[in-house]
Amino acid sequence: MANLTTKSIRNVALLGHGGSGKTTLAEAMLYGSGTIDRFGRTPDGTTICDYDTEEIRRGFSLSLATANLTWKDIKINVLDTPGYLDFSGEVLEGVRVADAAVITIDGKAGLEVGAELAWDYAVEAGIPRAFFVNKCDDPDANFNRVFNELHEKFGAALCPVFVPIRTSNNIIMIDLISMKAYRYNDNGKREEFMMRDEWENLATSYKDILNEALAGTSEELMEKYFAGEEITRDEAILALHEGIIAGSIVPVYCGAATKMWGVYALMDAIAESFPRPTARKVEQDEEGNDVAIDVEGSDASIFVYKTSVDQYGLMSFFKVMNGTLKRDMVLKNLTSGAQEKMGHIYVMRGKKATEVEELVCGDLGMIQKLTGTKTGDTLRLTGDTKYKGIKFPKPYMTRAIVPAAKGDEDKISGGIAKLLDEDRTLVYENNAETKQMTISGLGDIHLDVTVARLKSRYGTGVVLTEPRIAYRESIKGTADVEGKHKKQSGGSGQYGHVKIRFSRGEDEGLTFTSSVVGGTVPKNFYPAVEKGLQEAMERGVLAGYPVVNLCADLYDGSYHPVDSNEISFKLAARLAYKEGLPKAKPILLEPVGTLLVTVPDDMVGDVIGDVTKRRGRVLGMNPTEGKAGYTTLEADVPKAEMSDYVIALRASSQGRGRFDFTVKSYEEVPAAVAQKIIADHKVEED
Repeated sequence: MANLTTKSIRNVALLGHGGSGKTTLAEAMLYGSGTIDRFGRTPDGTTICDYDTEEIRRGFSLSLATANLTWKDIKINVLDTPGYLDFSGEVLEGVRVADAAVITIDGKAGLEVGAELAWDYAVEAGIPRAFFVNKCDDPDANFNRVFNELHEKFGAALCPVFVPIRTSNNIIMIDLISMKAYRYNDNGKREEFMMRDEWENLATSYKDILNEALAGTSEELMEKYFAGEEITRDEAILALHEGIIAGSIVPVYCGAATKMWGVYALMDAIAESFPRPTARKVEQDEEGNDVAIDVEGSDASIFVYKTSVDQYGLMSFFKVMNGTLKRDMVLKNLTSGAQEKMGHIYVMRGKKATEVEELVCGDLGMIQKLTGTKTGDTLRLTGDTKYKGIKFPKPYMTRAIVPAAKGDEDKISGGIAKLLDEDRTLVYENNAETKQMTISGLGDIHLDVTVARLKSRYGTGVVLTEPRIAYRESIKGTADVEGKHKKQSGGSGQYGHVKIRFSRGEDEGLTFTSSVVGGTVPKNFYPAVEKGLQEAMERGVLAGYPVVNLCADLYDGSYHPVDSNEISFKLAARLAYKEGLPKAKPILLEPVGTLLVTVPDDMVGDVIGDVTKRRGRVLGMNPTEGKAGYTTLEADVPKAEMSDYVIALRASSQGRGRFDFTVKSYEEVPAAVAQKIIADHKVEED
């Protein structure tokens, strides 16, 4: 649109539970605004926002998608987010640059955990919220029940704006501001319908909730409300706008996106009442301090909220945070220090890129091939203030990667490196201790999609298996042993003889001491003895795991004036190690971590029971700070018992639970468990 200004932009994130209709609502808005001439369907893989191969194959959103449209001279940037928990990183990217959120609700299913989480994301981001109760065409949809659930959960700020009333062959929508009835034709366009007394009576209780909310935005409206005077439409629109921005009003709209019911009314509300990008007047820097937004300023700056990879390379999606971004500007990346040229600037509609010469403050765009720029980076023309980044959830679902074909290790690493640029909730590690490549994600679906993308994009087939645990070995007792290496095969021989006392050490590695008296072992051979023990400790005597906390005192031995050398004493030390450790009560150690689980209060008992089954020790619990009705439980749990905890907690808490796990120490493995680990190791060896 010509002469676009910041005040004519609305950045709206569509949030909600998986399957509640976010992508369909985005498609309906694009179609209703005339931006597209064909209404795509998610099951057919023909929507604008679900264009990735895996999204089309699976039939639901996996990534954040941006699509712009124009409605009543307002540019609306729609940020369509996934609804499944495995892809919450994509949701956080969208929320970071949105100026308001519309949370979709399935009119039949009602309030689901995805909507609760969406509310939390929006609250944490400090952006206004609205609800759209979708699928009201479903015979089992019940707006009254759904609204009451929302009102009870999220408080008195919620107020209805439209109410659906089911008739024998249609749905009538009541506009509570004007108290007019509308019905929809086959194209989704509404036409006024004669209001019936029973409809008006039904809508009156909702109208009272709306008027009370509107009255709370100003003293003048409060006086009119208590005086019983009518609030005009213009007054209501202004009050709704101010209430949404202030967060004192959370409007509830309704309709059926597949039939375009209520979509035009929602777009009207976004254009008339939703905040512009400068409504908050400030942004936040990385320290959480307020940074003024200067729309007309010469210091152009952008924040990269998402990175994607296609056949042409990196695509950096950004929001203009300050000033106007113009083509061929050179901005400095404040994280990497790279100078990045804004050679070609695009606006996105799904996968379709349209080149533009400039973007004003608050608008969203994309630029390709910024090789020194990643998600969360700030780029500025001048100045050194970094904007607040995105705090991504830690991935705890870890699996080992096995190449489907031999020799593909390098291809795997290269493909994963590109996926890591795109997805900040993936973690890749080439673990030297377990000799495995591992990938960590937010859940089993997340990892399954990652494997599929490795295959489809980079031609690399992999199989995911259970990762090995980095066990270690140590000893609890003491042992006095000797090791003698003697070899004579003509010419110079080899002779090394040591007596060593093994015991448990305080330090993690080898604590080597010498108490030799009388020079039975010359001092110049001490380093060889120590080196021999260090090399031997790389493999324990129980299951071949590295040995830790070992104290070895060299107290006696003998040498040959001609045949003794460093290699002989090194080999003698290894013989003493193999002889001594089995006699010193060897034990298997496992990594144990601190588990912090946050769940609703009524689910704490189930969590405790599950933690106990995982050989965990509950250390305590406290009310969760800043989250009423939730408890945070602390426990020590072996890492070996945590491989499926992501899925287990999600199932037991209906997705409401959150946890953090950090390995802090190694502890002795119980005898029964240790025996199985040792037996499994012997099978692998055979």
